Amino acid sequence: LSKEFPSASSTTTVGTVTSRVTRNGDAVMEKDFVNHEDFAGDRGMVDDIFDDTYQEKEGPRPPVRYVWRNIILMSLLHIGAIFGLTLIPSAKIQTLAWAVLCFIVSALGITAGSHRLWSHRSYKATLPLRIFLTIGNSVAFQNDIYEWVRDHRVHHKFSETNADPHNAKRGFFFSHIGWLLVRKHPDVIEKGQKLDLSDIKADKIVMFQRRYYKPSVVLLCFTLPTLVPWYFWDESIVISFFIPAILRYALGLNAAWLVNSAAHMFGNRPYDRHINPRENPLVSLGALGEGFHNYHHTFPYDYSTSEFGWHFNLTTAFIDLMCLLGLASDRKTVSKEVILARKMRTGDGSHKSG
Repeated sequence: LSKEFPSASSTTTVGTVTSRVTRNGDAVMEKDFVNHEDFAGDRGMVDDIFDDTYQEKEGPRPPVRYVWRNIILMSLLHIGAIFGLTLIPSAKIQTLAWAVLCFIVSALGITAGSHRLWSHRSYKATLPLRIFLTIGNSVAFQNDIYEWVRDHRVHHKFSETNADPHNAKRGFFFSHIGWLLVRKHPDVIEKGQKLDLSDIKADKIVMFQRRYYKPSVVLLCFTLPTLVPWYFWDESIVISFFIPAILRYALGLNAAWLVNSAAHMFGNRPYDRHINPRENPLVSLGALGEGFHNYHHTFPYDYSTSEFGWHFNLTTAFIDLMCLLGLASDRKTVSKEVILARKMRTGDGSHKSG
């Protein structure tokens, strides 16, 4: 394990020269790895590293139980979003700009907040930045930070198994939205309960949001996005509700869901050909940089989730800006040497043409 701490950039570079053989499902793969136990001292956890000891339980599969409340609400949401699309020609330019701003804030609450900061501890954030990202998470309405982190760490630790909340081996629809329309597989619940979430429980901002999550969503996801255009530039209340609130929310959800579905099925695998996650630039465009998924599942502790910096990666640019302003620090990265060695050892060869 090699580390560099350039004072100007506040970046930790992780390097390795060793390898091991692990198993993801039925595929054997050779993996470069850092000493995760040592690295845990920097990040406070290692539960986002794939666990190759998982074994599917014998016996009949548990029955699929539909969550009809979610089915009805998601159906209504998408019907409302379609209606919102028809209202765009009638909306004021300020309203459309406001909707885009709400989308970006909500997306950063997930990508820079729930994902890269709290799930992977890939950088550190000051109190003001953590408050901003918490607000963004509530605007996004994709479960509170605590629950989001728990499910995401389980996803990484048991990727593409029954313990993965949105196991892509169950198909595109399931990994995109279907996993929210049925009860969780018992293995997801069991493995989630065994995770060490002490670092999340120790964050008072996260636990405060969890306590008041429902009213924060009503206020920040729906009420505020609707009232601002109606009050400040006399936009129609119908347009104010269906574009900045409903349409924006539906687009944000689907952008995030595409990381679970499309980025696990469509694209190349230059870092590890033995795992499902792919490099998908189109997903990165919509999800502010989260589509470089083969890289991310290979090196989950890299704050950029990519080796290409700001390329199709607004979240990385945002985190870098926060570091420049003194609001973030200690960004974890992977050395170029390690990345190249991993490409040569387990990649699909696509990097040679890219």
